[in-house]
Amino acid sequence: MHIRTEFPYETTREDLYIPLPDGTRLYARIWRPVTEEPVPALLEYLPYRLSDWTAPRDWQRHPWYAGHGYASVRVDVRGHGNSEGIPGDEYDATELADGVAVIHWLAQQEWCSGNVGMFGISWGGFNSLQLAALAPEPLKAIVTVCSTDDRYDNDVHYMGGSVLAVDMHAWAATMLAFVSRPPDPEQVGEKWKEMWLNRLEAVEPFIHTWLAHQTRDTYWKHGSVCEDYGAIKASVLAVGGWHDPYRDTVLRLVEHLAPAKVRGLIGPWSHQYPDRELPPGPGIGFLQETLRWWDHHLKGADNGVMNEPLLRSWISGSHPPATAYKTLPGRWVGDASWPSENVVPVVYALQGGPQIVLSPQQTGVDAGCFFPFGNDGDLPPDQRDEDAKSVSFEFPVEDAPIEILGRPKVKLHIRMAVPRGQVIARLCDVAPDGSSTLVTRGVLNLSARHGRDRAEDWPVGETEDVTFELNGIGHTFPRGHRIRLAVSSSYWPWIWPQAGSAGFTLDAVGSFVELPVRRHTEDNGISFGEPEQSEPLGVVYPATLDEERPERLVVRDVTKGEWRMEVDPRYGGTRVYPDGLEFTEDAVETYTIQEKDPLSARTRSDWTIRLHRPEMAWDVEIETRSEIGADAEDFITSNEVICKDGGEVVFHRTWEKRIPRTAG
Repeated sequence: MHIRTEFPYETTREDLYIPLPDGTRLYARIWRPVTEEPVPALLEYLPYRLSDWTAPRDWQRHPWYAGHGYASVRVDVRGHGNSEGIPGDEYDATELADGVAVIHWLAQQEWCSGNVGMFGISWGGFNSLQLAALAPEPLKAIVTVCSTDDRYDNDVHYMGGSVLAVDMHAWAATMLAFVSRPPDPEQVGEKWKEMWLNRLEAVEPFIHTWLAHQTRDTYWKHGSVCEDYGAIKASVLAVGGWHDPYRDTVLRLVEHLAPAKVRGLIGPWSHQYPDRELPPGPGIGFLQETLRWWDHHLKGADNGVMNEPLLRSWISGSHPPATAYKTLPGRWVGDASWPSENVVPVVYALQGGPQIVLSPQQTGVDAGCFFPFGNDGDLPPDQRDEDAKSVSFEFPVEDAPIEILGRPKVKLHIRMAVPRGQVIARLCDVAPDGSSTLVTRGVLNLSARHGRDRAEDWPVGETEDVTFELNGIGHTFPRGHRIRLAVSSSYWPWIWPQAGSAGFTLDAVGSFVELPVRRHTEDNGISFGEPEQSEPLGVVYPATLDEERPERLVVRDVTKGEWRMEVDPRYGGTRVYPDGLEFTEDAVETYTIQEKDPLSARTRSDWTIRLHRPEMAWDVEIETRSEIGADAEDFITSNEVICKDGGEVVFHRTWEKRIPRTAG
């Protein structure tokens, strides 16, 4: 990592409020180059609190962009951080309308050239795409990182039509804790408490809404740019990582947007900006790469950025299973079109007769994190235990390495004796020593086999063919290894088990896996600079006892047949900011299930957040508890928020709700 201290421009920083048409003001931090010439503006627009939570990350890139001649702007979404107003649902119409207003406000400032770009990762990548689809005239280009074009089938809520237990629950619980944080009196003054209490009165747990929409209905179509790719007028640099759950969006964007308007980049990364050098690497000079994008689309520079291949991808070399990799083996390849003429679908027929697939409910405890963030326990360990709980089919790699790039697909000939169930397919790389490395996976809720917008019971006792894709991947299977397809009927805690699930019979005859095999090409011209950032903010991270807690702990009660997984997501921990703010954050997620009972599944998340300014005698604490269980008819949710000011409880609310199981 190169820390840059000298730039073409000196910079200034200013905190201010951006007015909206309804009179609400959004809190903003603007880094600008010192120049008399108007410059383009770059916007990052998030609910994650610019004055503390994302401040360390913001300092890595916003001053860097300003030093290269851009006004780099970080804005808190309405009702979050120090912005006014009350919070809403994620990516709701108000958030997007506010974003359009901010873009126009930026374009109208005397220091702005009138051209605006937008960038972000995750939430900021989502709303960058969604605002591009609304096509405000000043918005000329975006860089969207780890984002989705399909809010139903490629987000934290559902996968293949199945409820994502692990992150539907975890993210709803996280956002309940996040939205309950107060404004900071250092920025907003004495009105902080009134703002806080007004927000808290408006809080509604996201899980209520998300579970109320179990098929791909109008709710999910809002904000899903796949509904109309043609609405996007800005140029799009779409970036993802093979260890991020959103990487398929990059493949769809380069397929559906006009080639003159899009470029795609997929590396080996987790859910992180590619310059942060968090596992798995290698990291790249991502800020330099995006600067080329901005210079061309916002300043008109003829720098050849659109001469790059339509899609640049990292093809990982084979690697032994591990929960973290500092750097993965592999290489960069380029494809001028997508689907690529370099990629050919190759069908591998499954061999054998009918087999019963009835996996124990704890199958999936070795799935790894749904959202890897670069922590030590993120990625899936050796899959041999998971494979043993599945029905597997193997294909030896005999003559030459097999390189794949894209989304594998399976067609399975299934008979089921109950109306509901689900199928999970995993593709693994099996080494000569027997170790099994997870390459990619896919899920299908069998009630969604005819479309994600409906729930159709399986005709009991009948046989049907089901076809679904696995997540995209770039990987090389070496000669002497085996390609393993493992099929299971459960995958906890990723996938919420179906009530009454009794597995299914899989007939190998007529079933197959189709791999996107890429012919080997030499792409020596693809390279990136060293990761580079501006000077860090100077946050101090004190050591705490919580660091002794395992990231992922699995406990088996043999007598009860119960499995419990405890997860520490390690989002931020305890840190002290240069302005004196002490920010403490602690979270534990718990997932329990009995190996023979799909109705025993339970999730729980406990959060504690403390914000303390000793010099102001300001000391607030937020405690939240979120739980989900289910019976045959309903999901049963329970949420609690307790907020304290100086040790005194100023807000306490509990929500108990039953939500019918219509498809999940």
